[in-house]
Amino acid sequence: MTNRDAAIARALAFFDDGRFRDRLADLVAIQSTSQDPGHEADVWKYLQEGIAPWIERMGFTVTIHPNPKPGFGPILMAERIEDPALQTILTYGHGDTVRGLDDQWDAGLKPWELKEVGDRWYGRGTADNKGQHALNLTALEHVLAARGGKLGFNLKLILETSEERGSNGLKEFVAAHAAALAADVLIASDGPRVAPGIPTVTTGTRGTFHFDLVLDLRPGGVHSGNWGGMIADPAIVLAHALAAICDRHGKILVRDWLPRNGLPAQVRAALAGLELPSEESATIDPNWGEPGFTAAEKVFGWTSFIPLAMVAGRPENPVNAVAPSARAHCQIRYTVDSDPAIFESALRSHLDAHGFPEVRIENAGIRMPASRTDLDNPWVGWTVRSMEKTLGKHVQVIPNSGGGLPGDVFVDHLHVPLVWIPHSYNGCKQHGPNEHFLIAPAREGLAAYTGIWWDLGEQGTP
Repeated sequence: MTNRDAAIARALAFFDDGRFRDRLADLVAIQSTSQDPGHEADVWKYLQEGIAPWIERMGFTVTIHPNPKPGFGPILMAERIEDPALQTILTYGHGDTVRGLDDQWDAGLKPWELKEVGDRWYGRGTADNKGQHALNLTALEHVLAARGGKLGFNLKLILETSEERGSNGLKEFVAAHAAALAADVLIASDGPRVAPGIPTVTTGTRGTFHFDLVLDLRPGGVHSGNWGGMIADPAIVLAHALAAICDRHGKILVRDWLPRNGLPAQVRAALAGLELPSEESATIDPNWGEPGFTAAEKVFGWTSFIPLAMVAGRPENPVNAVAPSARAHCQIRYTVDSDPAIFESALRSHLDAHGFPEVRIENAGIRMPASRTDLDNPWVGWTVRSMEKTLGKHVQVIPNSGGGLPGDVFVDHLHVPLVWIPHSYNGCKQHGPNEHFLIAPAREGLAAYTGIWWDLGEQGTP
């Protein structure tokens, strides 16, 4: 057994005997939601008590900074410099979670208590993102032990606590600390694999653009019997406006939202032959979305449009009235191949052309920009080879995940290539009740990351 193999074996023994599960349980127990009010102290606690003492024992110098934007959570910055002449790796995670939704979990499950059921660890943050960065730091711990306290490279860590609120303040923080965070590459973990059993590397994420569609027709509701059938109904008009944006099968009709030159050849080649599985909570509809595209091309290489919420009147307490107004909050998921600068104007022109000049567009803008590193970047190939050496199986490379992450911040201000190695899967329910971490992919992720940390200290890195 090589020293590399021995380090991986010790990391897996730590996992198999329950010590990693117990470590994750302690982190999950810290109620570090950034979305529920009253937990401001908990996000500080996560960094101060859950993370800082642990990584200080690994030789990191740690500082925890207030968020540059008031009202948002703190940001931890840490570094472990062995020699300024060595390569420097940056890694990232977020310690905040979405709201607990305590009353919506299945019987016997609680958001802030890790519970093992079958092949899963249930608990808020197990998959998004406590379990993922905890795996990576545990792998680092075992490589340090195997190398006698040395890595053979420098490592910097940034751990934020406002990711679930759009990573507010992170851009300003990274810009202000760009010199201190300078690195050769970002290698980190968040999001889902393409399938539970397929190790995945992704080089970016889709961006999110939000807007409201609003139609106000009168000061108040009017009697549905006396007025219904002879005055315009904003709910019906808005429904038709939405239907003008997407057809019955989800094909986007505002074509200026799509990638400017179609699906890039590099993206199509990377996704060739990739079949995405349905999950227990959702079944892929092969007839939904852009015709002629595979499911992988639709979610990893194309634009999607989603009305996230719609309201007219009071659905929870309806009255016999024609509602005075209707509103829909909508989202566009897009790749770097589209131009979000024209999304609003393209929609305005489209609605006007289809007979909806009275429908207003409000609060339009990017929530999280898209990002992508070229798939031919040497760090991508190097990471894949390291993982395949450890796991003995094919690693799937995708151009960007379907969800969003603040990769643009690191590209724009640190000019680093992005290598994301997700440890979760699409069905983990990370933004709803019953969030869970699949045990087998987590174990595989720990092995892969131990190999990556080891190989970064060897010759042959980009």
